[in-house]
Amino acid sequence: MTSDRTKGDRARRDHPGEDAPAPREPADTRAARARVAAAFAEAGVTGLLHARDLDTGAELALGADTPVSTASVHKLCLLVTLYREAAAGRIDLTRPVDLPATGRTPGRTGLSAMLDAARLSLRDLAYLALAVSDNAAADVLWDEIGLDTVNRTMAELGLTRTIAVHTVRELFTALAEDTGQDSPVEPAVVARLRVLDPAFTNRSTAREMTALLAALWHGDACPGEPGAALRRLLGLQVWPHRLASGFPFDDVRVHGKTGTLPTLRHEVGVVEYPDGGRYALAVFTRAAATSITLPTADAAIGTAARLAVDALRLTSR
Repeated sequence: MTSDRTKGDRARRDHPGEDAPAPREPADTRAARARVAAAFAEAGVTGLLHARDLDTGAELALGADTPVSTASVHKLCLLVTLYREAAAGRIDLTRPVDLPATGRTPGRTGLSAMLDAARLSLRDLAYLALAVSDNAAADVLWDEIGLDTVNRTMAELGLTRTIAVHTVRELFTALAEDTGQDSPVEPAVVARLRVLDPAFTNRSTAREMTALLAALWHGDACPGEPGAALRRLLGLQVWPHRLASGFPFDDVRVHGKTGTLPTLRHEVGVVEYPDGGRYALAVFTRAAATSITLPTADAAIGTAARLAVDALRLTSR
């Protein structure tokens, strides 16, 4: 007869770590996580964060495996897929696309806000989708690539929890259905918005987003010139009020992609220091207040990111 102790030994061997006590978290890591949590609380948001040193693999996590509605952050997944297809020779990024003046996905930037017909290459559409989060440009690319291709690419990269459910156009349709004639900033309206529910909409986790950025920076997601071109585009994003606000230095480069929906403010990106340090960051927040304009919530993204990077740089010394 097998003893209970033997059974336990076998279970630990077959499933290592299940019964073993979790490794004790270093005091400085706990302190850094507490500072990040305090920054979120002070700004009136709940926040999720994952920070990853791209060279050492060191990380700092706060709710990093919690699914979240990605909003326009998912345009990064779209663009990684586009440039990966180009690296494989399946897409010509210089191919022009004719864009009628009508039927465009709404938005406040880029083609979404323009009034006349245009003709742009796929790579210029990608620039608009990343640099100014142009919804219309992104949807041209979603139609070009397809949701299935984007999801297959994420799966190939091991990002099994990063799922595209709909285009920006379809997201806006769901938002309009749930809002009706009511203001999207009314608390009762926000409570019924399906696009805030990661089970319904495009979704990922903070950890998987930094893994995607790591794959892009290491050349695994988009090898060669296409990968370099996409990294360049991420460095051209114009918004300074979130991730970049935490790194107001001329010699620190910030590459990023924002995402916004009612109460949600996100950004993922890579910060590069002049000494060669490179850090992938994913910060997702949800505000208690439903106001469209909340500068403190935006700034909390940069503050939390800076705290995380400072902690990672301290551990590498």
